[in-house]
Amino acid sequence: MAARLWRLCNVLMAAFFGLAAAVQVNDPDAGLWMVLYLVPAALTLLVSINPSVTDNDVWRSLCDLHSVVCVVGTIALAYSLFAYAQGNIFHEEEGRELFGLVIITVWMSLCRSSAKSPLGGIHLVAAVVVALFPFVSWLYIYVNKDMRESWPTHCKTVI
Repeated sequence: MAARLWRLCNVLMAAFFGLAAAVQVNDPDAGLWMVLYLVPAALTLLVSINPSVTDNDVWRSLCDLHSVVCVVGTIALAYSLFAYAQGNIFHEEEGRELFGLVIITVWMSLCRSSAKSPLGGIHLVAAVVVALFPFVSWLYIYVNKDMRESWPTHCKTVI
């Protein structure tokens, strides 16, 4: 049961990362964000197909390298956001980008830790929560029209 749930969470996250890459099409720095989302989409899809891939040296190296890039990006965006944000961070493009990087980093960490032992207990609960969070957030943002009012034009025309 736990193994199936872990695989399902990876399928959901691969779908999320793929969709997140797709909606970057109108963004001024789309290439950067597409790569930032497509790398974990591919790594996560591999985990959903074969969870033991996390023991592979190439997979771990790519995961580690991408995680470092995302942590550096998270720090830079957090500094910028907290220094210059003027309201709710979800209303700021940098805030949404920051949360995307945090989701990537947390998910890659969960995948990386699954190599040591099968996910169970609190780790599996965390995986389910993290896998559902992006979809619940997107639904909330879709329903909350006030939140979308302050977005730049390129964010409003994607969906």
